This record gives sequence, structure tokens and C-alpha cells, in this order.
Amino acid sequence: MDYKKIVVAGGGVLGSQIAFQAAYCGFDVTIWLRSEGSVKRCQPKLDTLKTTYLDALKLMNSDEGKSVSNWCRGLVFDDIDFNYDELVKKVENAYSNIKLVIDLKEAVKDADLVIESMAEDINQKKEFYLKLAPLLPSKTVIVSNSSTLLPSKMAKFTSRSDKFLSLHFANSIWKNNIAEVMVQSKTNMKYFDEVIEFAKEINMIPLPVKKEKAGYLLNSMLVPLLFSGMDLYVNGISDPESIDKAWTLGTGAPKGPFKILDTVGLTTAYNIVKNYLKIPSFLAPYNFKGMAKMLKTYIDQGKLGMSSGEGFYKYKN
Repeated sequence: MDYKKIVVAGGGVLGSQIAFQAAYCGFDVTIWLRSEGSVKRCQPKLDTLKTTYLDALKLMNSDEGKSVSNWCRGLVFDDIDFNYDELVKKVENAYSNIKLVIDLKEAVKDADLVIESMAEDINQKKEFYLKLAPLLPSKTVIVSNSSTLLPSKMAKFTSRSDKFLSLHFANSIWKNNIAEVMVQSKTNMKYFDEVIEFAKEINMIPLPVKKEKAGYLLNSMLVPLLFSGMDLYVNGISDPESIDKAWTLGTGAPKGPFKILDTVGLTTAYNIVKNYLKIPSFLAPYNFKGMAKMLKTYIDQGKLGMSSGEGFYKYKN
């Protein structure tokens, strides 16, 4: 693998995290954004990530930070390699060197790897890939960070199906450092191996997904939990706080479904739910119409989750 220039398409919650993590690990990183408005929304996320990384390193530099619950493996795997001053410098360099670009041709002109991290909407992704394809150097590999859409549904729009696969990250990438790598039928395994290696290079633990599965490994388990929580709420069974407490107190998990939804972002959740609205009501295991209506109400009120300061819960800005 000889990747140097990485382009992340989309500066949302995960897109900004992926870009910052790759830059932290020494790659030349560009974030492509649709508009000046997108740039204005992305920059505060990078500001927050810089603070988050520095705070994490400060904690890790203390006795308390050595615990499993506080150690961030995406920043450094173990304390043997922990050099506080050097790692702080890596954060500062990452923050200073990430480029935010609106011109797609300019953004991808020498890209080794393009990581698409856009809204969970097949039409938006199709439009992006069709625009991207004629602008790319022949060497460029493309991966999608889609959380639920299969790469085979998008491959033909890239004009390089052999160099196209999925690379999905968990939220809070610096701490929850897994990367699911999933092929589609036309992926050349050479590039699968390269993407596995890239995941290692940015301090991720790569998890190979050898057969296409909507939701990969993590979301195949997580999405039903989120659906179950929202279903209980929209059907009037209970409130978000009580549903979360049932999960956290009953299992010992750190977050319940609604805290997770706030972390992921309600717009992402809404786009995922929309993909299920075409299921006939007598076959649908959950009240997807009720979920979509509820999420749209929150979104219209500007309650997008942690990123906006309020979702199902309120957060300090």
C-alpha cells in the first residue's frame, strides 16, 4: 500500500472524524464539501475534535487515563508508545493541515483513496459518484462509509467497480477504533488488502466482512436496538429517558438507544428509517412511519443531536 493523499467526501459527524484521524496519523487529507455553508458547518466539528483529542491525551497522561475505559486506542494502542508531547504535536499538525475544498476536481486531482461519507441516501450517493468518476486518476480507490447501503448498489456508478468497496467506522473513531471492510462481487481483492492495511495505518482494528451484509457487523446488531427504542417511544409505550435507563441499567451498557441516536445524529437516523418506509405495514416489524414523523419533527426544530446541542437530550455547547 502506498496511499498518501486521502480525500473524505462529506464533513458530517463521521466524515470529519475520519478526516481528522487520517491527518493525525500523518496522511495528506482533504475534505470535499458541497458549499460554503457546508464548510461553515464542518469547521466547528474539526475545532471540537482538536479539543477532544487533546483532552483525551491529557487524561491518558494521568494514572486515571491508563484504565481501559479511558484509554483511546485510536490515538495510541498502548502506553509503551505513549509520548505525550509528540502526540500533542500530531494533533496540532492534523488540525493545521486538513484542507476544506469545494471544487471536486481540485479536491481529488491526485487522490490515492476517496472515502465517501455522505448522507445515507442512495440518490445523493449516485449523483456524487457519477460526478466523481470522470475526475479521478486511474490509481484512485474508492470506499463508502455507508452504514446500511450495500456497495454493489453503488459500484456501477463509480466506473471502477474493481476498485470500490466499503469501509465503515464506528462513531468516536479515536476511541472505538474498529473499521469494517466489506467487498462487493467485483472488488479486486488486491484493493481489499490495501484498504485493510490503510485501516491499520490510521490505528484502526480492521474487521473483514467477507460477504455483503446491509449493516455490516456493528450496525446489524445496533440498528435493531435503535429501532426497538424508537418503536417503544412512538407507540406511546414509554419516554426516551426511561427506555434508555431500561437498557443501561439492565445491561451495563454506557448508552441507551436515544443517547446513541443523539451521538450518531438524528439526520442520519432519519435517512436510515426512510429506507424502510416502503415495507408494507403488515410486514414491517416496527412503526417506521411513526419513527420518520417523530425524527422529522425533531430535525425541523433544529434538534439534530449532540452536534447541535440538543436532540432527545440537551448538551452543553
